[in-house]
Amino acid sequence: METKTIQITSGRGPAECCWVVAQVLKIFIRTLKEEQLVYTILQKEQGVENRTLQSVTVQIEGKALVQFLKPWIGTIQWIGKSSFRPQHKRKNWFIGLYEIEEHQEFQLDEKDIVYQATRSSGPGGQHVNKVSSAIRAIHQPSNIQVLVMDSRSQHQNKKIAKQRLQDKVAEMQLQTLKDTVKHQWENHLQLERGNPVKVFTGSDFKVKKKNKTYKSKRHQLKTDLRKQLE
Repeated sequence: METKTIQITSGRGPAECCWVVAQVLKIFIRTLKEEQLVYTILQKEQGVENRTLQSVTVQIEGKALVQFLKPWIGTIQWIGKSSFRPQHKRKNWFIGLYEIEEHQEFQLDEKDIVYQATRSSGPGGQHVNKVSSAIRAIHQPSNIQVLVMDSRSQHQNKKIAKQRLQDKVAEMQLQTLKDTVKHQWENHLQLERGNPVKVFTGSDFKVKKKNKTYKSKRHQLKTDLRKQLE
C-alpha cells in the first residue's frame, strides 16, 4: 500500500483560479472513489469568494499511485468566462496540482524535550492545588510547547505531552512542505502555462480532449491538401 500527498493550489491566482481549485477537487475526489483509493483531506484554505479554495492538501492511500497521479501532476487549465467579473476579457485560468514529496514521520528525540512539572489549575479540590501533576513539554529546536493536565498521574501526563508535541511538530513540518510546494508553483507558473496536463472548459467544467479523433484528423488533412492545391 502506497501513500502520496498532493496539493491543489491557485498560487497567487485570483478568485477565478480559486474556483477552479474547488472544481478540480470535486473531479479529483470522484476519480479517487472510482478507483477505490482511500483519501484524507488534510487541509483546506478557503478563497475570498464563496465555494472557492485557495489550496487543498489531500493524502491518498492505495496501489499504483504513481500511474494514477501521472496525468494529474502539473498545470491544469480552465477555459471559460469569469462569473465573478463578467466583463473581464481573460478566458484562460491556471492552477497547479503537485505532489508533496514523501517524508518519514518525524520522531522526536527525547534529548530535545524539556519537561516541566507545574501545578494544575482550575477546579479539582485540594489535590489539584497541592500536587504538581501537570506537565509542560517543550521541544527545544522548534520552541513548540504543550501543557497537559488531563490526568492526576504525572507519568501519564508526560506520556500524553510527548504525543501532542509529536503531532504539533509534524503539523509544522507538513505546513512547511505545503508552503514549499506553493512557492514552487508560483515560481514556475509562467513556464508551465503553455503545457497543461488537463484542460477543462465552460461553466459545466467539461474535459477538453487533446487528441483529435481519426475522422477529424482525416478531415483536417483533406482541408490542408486542398489549400496546398489552390
